[in-house]
Amino acid sequence: METNWYRLRKIQSGVIMALTASCALIALVPLFWILYFVVRQGITAVDLSFFTNLPKPVGESGGGMANAIVGTLILLGIAGLVGGPLGIIGGIYLSEYGKNRIGDGIRFAADVLVGVPSIVIGIFVYALFVIPMKGFSAIAGGVALGIMMIPIVMRTTEESLKMVPDSLREGSLALGATKWQTIVKVVLSGGKAGVITGFLLALSRVAGETAPLLFTALNNQYWSAKLDQPIASLPVQIYTYAISPYDDWHRQAWAGALVLIASVLAVNILARVVSRDAHGRVK
Repeated sequence: METNWYRLRKIQSGVIMALTASCALIALVPLFWILYFVVRQGITAVDLSFFTNLPKPVGESGGGMANAIVGTLILLGIAGLVGGPLGIIGGIYLSEYGKNRIGDGIRFAADVLVGVPSIVIGIFVYALFVIPMKGFSAIAGGVALGIMMIPIVMRTTEESLKMVPDSLREGSLALGATKWQTIVKVVLSGGKAGVITGFLLALSRVAGETAPLLFTALNNQYWSAKLDQPIASLPVQIYTYAISPYDDWHRQAWAGALVLIASVLAVNILARVVSRDAHGRVK
C-alpha cells in the first residue's frame, strides 16, 4: 500500500514538474522569437556607417543613426544623474530609517510610480520643464527618464541594504562609529553590488522609452550636444522611421531596434554578473 502511495506521489511530482517546465518554455518563446525576428530584419543594415553617419534626407539611401546613439547616451547620463542619487538616498532612508508610517507611505508611492504610464510622466515633465523653458530639450528628456528610474533604484537599494547582516551594523556602532558613518562605510559598502545592479537595471528599463521623449526631448536630425536644445534618441528615431512609408527608413528602424536591444541585453548581462559576484562574496 505504501509503495503504491509513493509511486502516486512520484507521478504527481513528475507531472507538476513537466507542467511548470512547459510553462517556462512557453513564456520564453516570445522573447526568443522577438530576438530572432529583430536580428534577421536588422542585421543587414548594421554596418560602420550606421554608427558614424547622420540620417539621410528622404529619397537618399544609406545614412545612419550616429546622432541618435550619442543622444541616447546623453539622455541616459542625465537620467542617471537625476534618478541614481535620489533613488539610492531614498533606498538608504527606507532601509535604515523607514520602519514607520512615513517609510510605508514612501514605499507605496514608489510602487505606484513604477506603474504610472511613461506618457503621463512625459506630460508632467512637459508642463514642468518644456513650457517654462519654451522649448524641448535634452534636460527635460533626461529628467523624465530619471523620474522613471527613481522608484526602481530606491526599491532595489532598500532590498540590497536589508541583506547586509545587522551584526555588521552593531559591530560598527560598538566601535564608536556614528549612525551615518556606519551606513556609508559598512552598510552601503556591503550592499554596493546590489545597488549597482539595481541602477543598471533601471537604466536598461528606461533606455527604450519613447513616449516621454516625444513630449520632452522631441528629436533632432543633426548633431546636437546642447542640453537646452532638442536632441535625437534611438527610441524616437526608430519610431519615426517605423511609421514612415519609406522602405529604406524601415530598414534603418530595424537596425536601430537591433542596436537598442543588444545594448539593453548587454546592460542586463552586466547587472547579472555584478549580482552573481555579490552573492559569491556573501557566501
